[in-house]
Formats: sequence, C-alpha cells, structure tokens
Amino acid sequence: MRIVVAISGASGAIYGVRLLEALTDANVETHLVLSKWARETITVETDYTVEKVISMADKCYAPEAMGAAISSGSFQHQGMVIAPCSMKTLAGIACGYDENLIVRAAGVTLKEQRKLVLLPRETPLTAIHLENMLKLSRLGVVTMPPVPAFYNRPQSLDQIINHTVSRVLDHLGIENQLTKRWGTDDNTFEFLSLG
Repeated sequence: MRIVVAISGASGAIYGVRLLEALTDANVETHLVLSKWARETITVETDYTVEKVISMADKCYAPEAMGAAISSGSFQHQGMVIAPCSMKTLAGIACGYDENLIVRAAGVTLKEQRKLVLLPRETPLTAIHLENMLKLSRLGVVTMPPVPAFYNRPQSLDQIINHTVSRVLDHLGIENQLTKRWGTDDNTFEFLSLG
C-alpha cells in the first residue's frame, strides 16, 4: 500500500508526524511533502527535527517540485492525507489553484477519484472556509477537523492525537489499535427507556 502525506503550515504538525509513524508501523509506503511553513511548525510545536520527520517517509519531495511523481495521475497510490491542512491549502484545492506540489497532488488525487483526507486546522471557521469544505465534501473529500473525543477518557495529549490519527487510518482502510473504540471495554453508556 502507498499513501501520500502532506504537512502544511497550519498548527498541528504533530498530526502529520504521528500519521507517518503509524503508517510506518503498518508497513505502508509513504510519500511526503512538507510545506515551507510546515518545517517551521514542526520545529516550534514538536520535539522532532525536520530531518527526523523526513527520514520517516520512504520518499520526500520539495513543495516546489511540480514534476514529482505524485503530481501525475499515472503514479498509483491508495490515498492522500493533508495533516494539518491550512485554509490556504484548502482554498487552493477547492479552486484548483495548483500553486505547489501539495495542492497539485491533492488535485490529482481528486481527478483520479482516490481517497483524499484533510485535517483542516482553524477556529473559528468563516463562511469562506465552510463553503470550501462543503465544495470539497461534495466531491468526495473526507474533511476531518482534529476535534478531540472524550468518550474514551483521554489521559494525555498523545491519546487525543492518536484518536484522530486512528480515524484517519480507518478511512484509508488501514487496521490499527491506536485508540479505544466505541462499544469496547467500559466506554459505552447504557441507555434507559424513557417510557
């Protein structure tokens, strides 16, 4: 299996990093693009170096490498994830404005009707953001803001991050045990009849 991973400059670079780790653990071939600002957020927000993140991928491309393999529909892969996805990247995809390799690869993923998963990171959302998300959703894009779930009673930031990454892997059809699932152990509610 082969997955394209992009990390844009939005806050939340750890989602892309953790996704790379999980894909490596699942023996999935990864093709990575880091935007210029992703390199900055990795350094500011995490304990990882950019070099370490690059070393996790099987192949890494510069964002300006518009002739890279992943820019062509003839390059076979089973999906692309942008984690996190900046509003600029989201808008570029929604408008077909291929100004860099991340947006180009996402556009190719769409035209080839492959799975595209976006983790947009912004709050609050403007009507422009929501309209871009709706437009992409109607094209089959999975828009998955990294919103924490609390039914599994997370005890750490790692558990919150892993829950989101687990859901991304689910959408890619990759088996994983990164989080507790609803209906297992003691995390389900018993509903009482009101009548």
